[in-house]
Amino acid sequence: MKIDPATRSIIAHTAPVKPKTFNDMEEAVRAMKEQDSRRDSIFRQSMEAQKHASELLEKKFQEAVKKAKETPDTGRPIRDFDLD
Repeated sequence: MKIDPATRSIIAHTAPVKPKTFNDMEEAVRAMKEQDSRRDSIFRQSMEAQKHASELLEKKFQEAVKKAKETPDTGRPIRDFDLD
């Protein structure tokens, strides 16, 4: 990159050479297959999580109901400025 000192603007620029991502086509195909299998695995995991999500939410709800029944309702909480 060349910069003109008087005007402080770029006069010339040469882009850096980017290295190749893959050396040959076989390596690129192998990488694509690995990426496909990884994506399928993640999709299967999310499907399993969604299948059991309703059961998990039901268990959390039942636990919250149980905790609410065990803890008596004391009415309105006392705030600091209520004591003044």
